[in-house]
Amino acid sequence: MKRGEKKIDLANKKGLGPKELIWFLRNCYLSRRLDDTEITMRKQGQAFFQISGAGHEGILSALAKLLRPSYDFFIPYYRDRALCLGLGVTPYEMLCQANGNTGDTSGQGRQMPTHWGNARLHIINKSSCTGTQFLHACGTSEAGRFLASLSREGIDHGLPYQEDEIVYVSAGDGTVAQGEFWEALTTAVVDKLPILFLVEDNGHAISVPTSVQTPEGSISKALANFPGLAIAQCDGRCPIHSFATAQEAVKYLRKGTGPLLLHATVTRPYSHSLSDDHSTYRTKEELAQEAQNDVLKTYPQLLMDTGIITENQKKKLYKEVDIEIKEALAKALSTPPPKKEEALDHLFSHQKDIRGDEFNSPPRPEGPEEVSLALGLNSVLKSEFTHNPLLRLFGQDVADFTDQKKLKDPSLKGKGGVFKITAGVQRLTREGQVYNSPLAEANIIGRAIGQAIRGIKPVVEIQFFDYIWTAFMQLKNEMATLRYRSAGDFKCPMVVRVPIGGYLRGGAIYHSQCGESIFTHIPGICVAFPSRALDAMGLLRTAIRADDPVMFLEHKHLYYQGYNRCADPGSEFMIPFGQGRLVKEGQDATVIAWGALVHKAQEGVAKVEEKTGKSIEIIDPRTLVPFDMDLVVTSLRKTGRLLICHEETKTSGFAGEIAAKVNEECFESLDAPIHRVCALDSHIAYCPDLEEHILPGLDNITEALTSLLHY
Repeated sequence: MKRGEKKIDLANKKGLGPKELIWFLRNCYLSRRLDDTEITMRKQGQAFFQISGAGHEGILSALAKLLRPSYDFFIPYYRDRALCLGLGVTPYEMLCQANGNTGDTSGQGRQMPTHWGNARLHIINKSSCTGTQFLHACGTSEAGRFLASLSREGIDHGLPYQEDEIVYVSAGDGTVAQGEFWEALTTAVVDKLPILFLVEDNGHAISVPTSVQTPEGSISKALANFPGLAIAQCDGRCPIHSFATAQEAVKYLRKGTGPLLLHATVTRPYSHSLSDDHSTYRTKEELAQEAQNDVLKTYPQLLMDTGIITENQKKKLYKEVDIEIKEALAKALSTPPPKKEEALDHLFSHQKDIRGDEFNSPPRPEGPEEVSLALGLNSVLKSEFTHNPLLRLFGQDVADFTDQKKLKDPSLKGKGGVFKITAGVQRLTREGQVYNSPLAEANIIGRAIGQAIRGIKPVVEIQFFDYIWTAFMQLKNEMATLRYRSAGDFKCPMVVRVPIGGYLRGGAIYHSQCGESIFTHIPGICVAFPSRALDAMGLLRTAIRADDPVMFLEHKHLYYQGYNRCADPGSEFMIPFGQGRLVKEGQDATVIAWGALVHKAQEGVAKVEEKTGKSIEIIDPRTLVPFDMDLVVTSLRKTGRLLICHEETKTSGFAGEIAAKVNEECFESLDAPIHRVCALDSHIAYCPDLEEHILPGLDNITEALTSLLHY
């Protein structure tokens, strides 16, 4: 038997003939030469970053033959060049991405090279973050399943899905150390999602060996007894062995019975990236062995040993590829860069302006009964979810029941959120629209992003602002950037509802946090922070119907207050973002406040006006991004004095940003320095006396106003 004939027999059994076997070689070589070309471009100043897929081409070429572009969905990581080539991304497009020009179909010069994305092929734009993609895969797969269920109900939603679609997501061996990998595995297994988790194990996370990352140095061994997770292993260096294993994996996944982890052993013959030199931490012997196992050494030799191709045929194939790349490079380098005036495009939606007139719908009161802020929000959720089947609401405890059968039990009221904001929404909607998530904030946001990418509109809840930080990577580096980094090809419009703030008497450090300025600092996110029921209802409906990611901050102290109630404004009432509210007119000073500080400002102003005879204007911006600066400028031209009140700590709080804008835009209108009333630069203590001292109160406001008026 000739050398390698066993592998050729395996290929024949799996339906691979000479044509397919030669295609594997071509795709592997094309991928490698593109890496080499980008490295040259980087050295010549024609590219500005490079990280290669060298050594990973075997498994990726095999999967490109088995999975279906524009049918399945793909979230590939940066070494997946060979997969993307096999799915249909062209060398020209890849070299344009390396050059950062307008031929780049991933992001029009906004995204680093090898951060793949192609809307036509269903390749979802990938960030540089390690591990975040796994939760997106869960959301993407959930969305496909939900869209299929809507179609079976006869709902024409117009969104693409396939009954047997697979969601592919990949990473290197180092990324499996991330917590979101484990969160995603758990969700995929619990929900039996058809996700292909590919782990491309080249033995190193930059310089850190797999043995440091994973028990027993093997992710497949570590997960061997993970319930409900199918596991397959293959020699990812060999396209034939990879194809044989992956073919069975794909058959399994098409049945929709659950996820599968494919652990592929690959090599890394090049350094991690051009910013790395692996010869400083790998011995010459290690690198020599790596070269011996390289797919571009072993695979063409196999084809020649078994008579599939000759040496001359191989050289001819390589020459054809070299010519193709040379032509693609010339075309790429002649493609123009993006225009500088387009640098800020795609931060927010081009289709729907959240500040626009389409969201300016006046109230039409329905009935004399007044509703609290909490009940107003609940009313909006019930109304919107009843009429829009593409809305989904999830988070910790947000459903009335996890078990749908309990909905029919009249003796049970159900949970409906710890503050009852979502109570009863599940009862009014179709199965699958409202459900509970694991107690994992990144899981909630990451899955919501994946669903939003598919056209679902998630309205999710983080139970307390104090615990949002495990989701911060998802919020800042994923949700906020997706539209921008993909030049508008992908987006994730979603609403993140977050109870926030203190004044709880006993809330202490971990149930009283207020940190809205952290999110106002992130381009691509809208931030609402209403102070009364009417504004909360109008802004929430706008957030749900708009096309941008929205952080919807709901002050816990305001949920059930009597002073901020309103009559039900009707099921079409909306308020555009970026339009502040003139709470009270005045002539002698302006007070800006939001959240719980609006009512406190009203109380403080009343006391100062009674004592001084002055009249003071109060502005509630209602949304911090976008911010109604025009209203502030107009007010200051009249009053000349400004006090800003917020519950967040003073240092780096949003009051500082407003003060800076005032300084830049209407400094001449000021007759006194800008004053601020904020929380002390401290955590919130449990003792009520300490809490009262730390948080801004009525006395702080009256003292600051008095000082401002007497300046």
